[in-house]
Amino acid sequence: MEKLGMITIGQAPRTDVAPIIEKYLEGRAELVQVGVLDGMTKAYIEENLFPEEGDYVLTSRLTTGDSVVMSRKKIQPILQNKINELEQSGIKQILLLCTGVFPGLTTATSYLIEPDHIIPPTVKAMVGSRRLGVIVPLIEQKENLKPKYSPLGLDPLFSVASPYINNLDNFRQAATELKDTVDIIVLDCMGYTEEARELVAKTSGLPVVLSNAIMAKLVSEMI
Repeated sequence: MEKLGMITIGQAPRTDVAPIIEKYLEGRAELVQVGVLDGMTKAYIEENLFPEEGDYVLTSRLTTGDSVVMSRKKIQPILQNKINELEQSGIKQILLLCTGVFPGLTTATSYLIEPDHIIPPTVKAMVGSRRLGVIVPLIEQKENLKPKYSPLGLDPLFSVASPYINNLDNFRQAATELKDTVDIIVLDCMGYTEEARELVAKTSGLPVVLSNAIMAKLVSEMI
């Protein structure tokens, strides 16, 4: 059977998100999961990978269900090593399970599928001239992620709700903040779930795009 490598910037397996990916693979490929933070304790991560002032900030999930915040600069070498390991194992297609921007990731022969290369132009094509709202996990990402959309002529309004904090009121508040000022909402993190999408759609009354579902549908066409 064909194999699809999937790298989370947290820890594998991603029992919250993997079912969404597997749903669209429809048994045509085996999902091989690895995580940038595999084998690390939360204390180690907080001591060694925590963002410093001015860092590009990311968040993800541990297998314990806890969330952690990380510096892109500090995890990128580990991420590149994980890509190399999957490639050396013979996997030809590798999905990065993160919508953040990682400049300079490379492969020798495998195809690396980076959501930040795919989601913004796809959203632009879907949104057209309508007003775009984007929900992100961290308040710092309201500034970090603007350059991901601006080259496409998009100037989204941002709101914050983490998929890794079990508080549905955060999603209701984020959706309420956006509902009268935008026409469509993107959940810009691969950790958001169908439950979150449904809640934001119900609260806002707007179409809501789930990033990992878009990627799963597109990747399934490549298998």
